[in-house]
Amino acid sequence: MNIWVFSQEANGAPTSATLELLTKARSLAASGTVSAFVAGEAAGIAAMLGEYGATKVYATGDLGGRLPGVAASAAMKAVIAGGDSPDLIMFPQSYEGRDVMSRLSVQLDRTVLTNNVDAAIDGSSVSVTTPIFGGNVLVTTAFSGSGPFLAAFRPKSFVAESGGGGAATVVAAPVPELGATGAARVTVVHTEESSGPKLDEAAIVVSGGRGLGEASKYELIETLAKLLKGAPGASRAIVDAGWVPYSYQVGQTGKVVKPGVYIACGISGATQHMVGMKGSKSIIAINKDKEAPIFGIADLGIVGDVHKVLPKLIEALQGRG
Repeated sequence: MNIWVFSQEANGAPTSATLELLTKARSLAASGTVSAFVAGEAAGIAAMLGEYGATKVYATGDLGGRLPGVAASAAMKAVIAGGDSPDLIMFPQSYEGRDVMSRLSVQLDRTVLTNNVDAAIDGSSVSVTTPIFGGNVLVTTAFSGSGPFLAAFRPKSFVAESGGGGAATVVAAPVPELGATGAARVTVVHTEESSGPKLDEAAIVVSGGRGLGEASKYELIETLAKLLKGAPGASRAIVDAGWVPYSYQVGQTGKVVKPGVYIACGISGATQHMVGMKGSKSIIAINKDKEAPIFGIADLGIVGDVHKVLPKLIEALQGRG
């Protein structure tokens, strides 16, 4: 089985989602091969991609400001048309991953299966597992016909584990002439300032919801997260209300997190939110409504007012410092 993983980079290293997919691809490929496909330069990350399972890295080279989705999908199609066709291409369920996959789907006339949490191979048959109804039901779907099969996977679906491989061989996959399709250019990139661990990589996540009452009270969440060396998160309700940026959102339409400890403060536990955090090792819920659904999955529940519980907890932690 020949498997490709669409690989992304952040701060000079492969993203956690990339390493998770390479680990899974390594287990699926068996006696086959695993390759990474990079939209951009790959020399700086080839060693790490190889460590996690890639033996070859296709790299487009500098995109010159071109949109990654347009350029990468065209480069992928060119490699496939040249005879090196994979059986399966795994994409991260990210904006860029979905953009490349959707464009490649049209160019190759192939079906895509998205929002998956697992994959399996039986001979030449490839199937994926997708959660539906808020994650309460898992559906397994098998691709029909011939590859390449295109599938996208949620972050944290797999555990990233080094395979100890050597640096992958970098192979040029130049972007073909794109015509008017490739005319758009990225001229400015705005990066949101942040400190502490990333939300989807933090060992501890402290999330706030509508039970906080008002935007100014979110400061309690940020303070507690900082004291615990964790990351602050939020429910969709307060993101939609404009209290915090979308990048803080945990849930079905936000980030999927699986920290060692997840502390839900003033969050009732809508299904859409729980989909994004119920895989946490330990869940602590603080809510004044003892009937709140969040208590149904919590390992520790505190029935109380967050405006009284959080200040006391913060005070206790500050006292220990």
